[in-house]
Amino acid sequence: MSDAIKTLEGLEAVAGGASAAVAMEAPREPERDALGRSYATGKRKDAVARVWIKPGSGKVVVNGKPINEYFARPVLQMILKQPFTVSGTEGQFDVMATVKGGGLSGQAGAVKHGVSRALQLYDPSLRGALKAAGFLTRDSRVVERKKYGKAKARKSFQFSKR
Repeated sequence: MSDAIKTLEGLEAVAGGASAAVAMEAPREPERDALGRSYATGKRKDAVARVWIKPGSGKVVVNGKPINEYFARPVLQMILKQPFTVSGTEGQFDVMATVKGGGLSGQAGAVKHGVSRALQLYDPSLRGALKAAGFLTRDSRVVERKKYGKAKARKSFQFSKR
């Protein structure tokens, strides 16, 4: 009986050691190019954004235009600046983004996703705050396709009793 207990204790010790090894991963390294920039791709609906961030004064350029010119609505500008607010890095990074596809709302969401991913690549210590806010998760909601026999994706044609 005592041998079985010793064996169980030995197995628990081995299992505990394995889980401790898994928990103690190597710290993430910052990923930067030769110019000191971090690059990431962001996606939302049909929009895809390529985003580069580098230390600077907080200037944001989207498709060659300043943020207030490309995203004229203040709500879209606010969406784009959320990752900096959450991570506490407002005005510390310059952003250069190119975005294609979708509408303005989807494009703003794609740039936000790209900025969040680039920030956590530039400084891995920001990952916790960005992940807790849900900015590193790609919003997978897309437009539902139209089905045959329907007017739109779900709308049916008018029903007649007689």
